[in-house]
Amino acid sequence: MTPRTALAALLLFAASPALADGVVDKIMTDADKVRLRNYEAVRALALAEAKAGGAPQDIGQLEATFSKPAISFSDFDMTGEWRCRTTKAGKLVPLVVYGWFKCRVTDDGSGWMLEKLTGSQRTKGRFYTDSDTRLIYLGSGYVAGEKAKSYGAGPETDQVGYAFRTGLSEWRIEMPSPRRESKLDILEFRR
Repeated sequence: MTPRTALAALLLFAASPALADGVVDKIMTDADKVRLRNYEAVRALALAEAKAGGAPQDIGQLEATFSKPAISFSDFDMTGEWRCRTTKAGKLVPLVVYGWFKCRVTDDGSGWMLEKLTGSQRTKGRFYTDSDTRLIYLGSGYVAGEKAKSYGAGPETDQVGYAFRTGLSEWRIEMPSPRRESKLDILEFRR
């Protein structure tokens, strides 16, 4: 391996999420493993409820969000400042689309870390590679003014989801069976 090739490989590794080489399986709680196993079924129910009972403009935004296919994360640098908004589908209210807030993704050398910086409901966590087009997010939910707990602190704060890249500067996380309010939380990101 030439020095140039070694440097290129090092830079690619440094700008990527942590690899799900069994590490994420050791970190993830049993409850969150179940949530991810049930992801497809929960997602289908949540979206059906949202489309059946949501306001027309919110349904339009939801359909626009899900109309874009997942693309590769391989050439994507997620670090930096993002606009982010939460959509809650299913359960208490069929569909709620919130306004845009501020989020930041950093790289601490071990992979990408997300923090939602504004709004009353926040999240902080890390990404792990599941496939070329899907990442696993393990995070902690908290309320503004509180300090975020570490992932694994308990079911009241633990969050899990799949992240999908959907464009040159947009992506989303889908969190099945969140602890409160909905069946599916969708956190969208745009530059």
